Amino acid sequence: MLKPILLVEDNPNDLELTLIALSKSQLANQVIVVRDGAEALDYLHRRGEHAGRAAGNPAVVLLDLKLPKVDGLEVLKEIRETPALKPLPVVMLTSSKEEQDLVRSYELGVNAYVVKPVDFTEFVRAIADLGIFWAVLNEPPPGSHKVIKQAK
Repeated sequence: MLKPILLVEDNPNDLELTLIALSKSQLANQVIVVRDGAEALDYLHRRGEHAGRAAGNPAVVLLDLKLPKVDGLEVLKEIRETPALKPLPVVMLTSSKEEQDLVRSYELGVNAYVVKPVDFTEFVRAIADLGIFWAVLNEPPPGSHKVIKQAK
């Protein structure tokens, strides 16, 4: 069974464009959409409304930087500090070109930092390429399929 792609995006327009781009890439992976950082962490830790989801990490997290409740950097930090989540590929997908955001993301262990292209065609191509690379081509580290333990 293919691992899903976790898309963390609060902007409705960017969400719609990303979903269109992923569908154009013809990936068979399910795309799980959450709208803020707190819900992303609930999904990853299988708690709250996501307590009943099947065990296992997504193939990749496409994470917006500026999110309500818990921002993308805090989500990334928690992913890297949680042993069961640490190997999870995370792509920061953002409109921020701020050098401090870029530097901080890499300091926290992001796998890739992608500034959302403004042009629709470029945006679709970038998202499709990201989806194919991380969901199909990337070989995850051994043991990354282990069950996510419930947060205490």
